[in-house]
Amino acid sequence: MEFRQLRFFVTLAEELHFGRAAAREHIVQSALSQQIQRLERELSVLLLNRSTHHVELTPAGAVFLVEARQLLAHAERATAIARRAARCAPTLRVGIVDASCDLMPRIVRAVQECHPDLEVHQLEVGVPEQLRLLAESQLDVGFGRAVLAPCAVASELFRLDPLGVVLPAAHRLASLAAVPVAMLAGEPLLLSPEAQAPEFNQFVLEMCRSAGFTPTLYPGTVGSIRAGSGLVAQSRCVLCVPASCAAALPDIVWKPLAEPAAQYPWSVLWRAGDHSDHVQAVVGSARRLSGELGWLDGTTGGASAPAPASAQVLAPAQVQV
Repeated sequence: MEFRQLRFFVTLAEELHFGRAAAREHIVQSALSQQIQRLERELSVLLLNRSTHHVELTPAGAVFLVEARQLLAHAERATAIARRAARCAPTLRVGIVDASCDLMPRIVRAVQECHPDLEVHQLEVGVPEQLRLLAESQLDVGFGRAVLAPCAVASELFRLDPLGVVLPAAHRLASLAAVPVAMLAGEPLLLSPEAQAPEFNQFVLEMCRSAGFTPTLYPGTVGSIRAGSGLVAQSRCVLCVPASCAAALPDIVWKPLAEPAAQYPWSVLWRAGDHSDHVQAVVGSARRLSGELGWLDGTTGGASAPAPASAQVLAPAQVQV
């Protein structure tokens, strides 16, 4: 059974006249008759009663007419949707860990400069959720520490981001050029919600243990760096963030950490085996910017909060990428 046979049948059922139906379909009357007969043979059902001067639907034909119209309507709708999709701009679904971080927007902007028709949809979500969405094909690209990435997710390290601490402007450590990690002992340290950023919390805790202490944890949690900075401004806690996430906010300062200095590893994440042009464009842009700006040298590469020249990277045994 073909869609054109359904269309011919519906037209004939509306006209109840072979000549007029054939004219509407721009075919000869004999061809229309042959197609209707073929349809009836394929269905093994008589759809029309015919006489020399009269055509009428059989009961089976009346029931089939309703279904045939629905099938044709669905086919037209599917065709229209497909054509709209073909005209639409290509899309890229990108996961970002926090709106305050300037890394991901820089990379995405570089991609859009080369692909101006690309429509980017950003989702602010933690790395564990990014990994799940990537594996389930609900996200195209993500950014974060790759230590928890499953085999279904590919990754490439593109930045070693100096880690620092956000302090109230009047804090006793705020006047230092760099804050030794050991001086955070006893300070109430705000961590991210464990379900949202376990890989970052692990990194911070390992850094503190490498300096010889277990930090005093602030009992509450917040969902964003900006919200955490608000608690810092109230002198309720301190907060460790990478340089690329150190947004300028009133009443707080960001100071690089030292002794030992730490560099937070950012990787671009994508679904293993996904070689689509726009996903690979993101990977390529991250790689290019990393090389141009020295992001793997452990410097800020243009971020607002420079690390000290004497900063020493934590050894791999102390903090894992």
